[in-house]
Amino acid sequence: MEQSITENQKNIGAFIHASTFLKYFFPFANFFAPLLLWTLHKEKRFLDHHGREALNFQLSIFIYALGIALLSVPFIAIFATDFISLIETLERATEDQAMSQFSNLGGYIALFVIFGLLLFGLFLFELYYVITGTISASKGENFTYPLSIKFITISDHAEDVTRTQQFVNNPQDETSEEMNSETNSSEEEISEEKKTQHYNSTSSSVDDIIDDTTTPKNK
Repeated sequence: MEQSITENQKNIGAFIHASTFLKYFFPFANFFAPLLLWTLHKEKRFLDHHGREALNFQLSIFIYALGIALLSVPFIAIFATDFISLIETLERATEDQAMSQFSNLGGYIALFVIFGLLLFGLFLFELYYVITGTISASKGENFTYPLSIKFITISDHAEDVTRTQQFVNNPQDETSEEMNSETNSSEEEISEEKKTQHYNSTSSSVDDIIDDTTTPKNK
């Protein structure tokens, strides 16, 4: 497989993964950049694989980050309400009452820290595997992201193109498979013919025996 992958394809495959870092400079560039490269080169099996993997992983990371953000929204709303009431209380409260109000907000602060750690962990997770995918592509190897949702799957047309490319690259393998298939079918037909002949001869012998036993002997 590595012989059919050119250095240009390896470089493009690596850039497909690395282009997702453009999101730190341009909004949503982590979707548009790999999508553009994949669209231009998806007729090549190697680049089609890496393009789909990169896009699926970026979409998955977006879904995970969105889920964490949505989970934090109710707590942010409650915290904002309590914070406003805290400010009003502090204006007319004693020191003991103020400390009591701060202790009530400790749970919300802990939740914010947890959500922040989740988002930071997601960032490190994405960073590590994008770099790993870039290195794998530069070596001419296939790479599959973990925890990636398969939003974009290979189409039937792409499978047909892949089979055609495999036949062009390895015509001898395809020819040998066809010859083996034809040989097996011929052997099955010969076996069936032998069984039929054996059955017919056996039936003929049985008929002869029955005729001999039923025909009266001449005196």
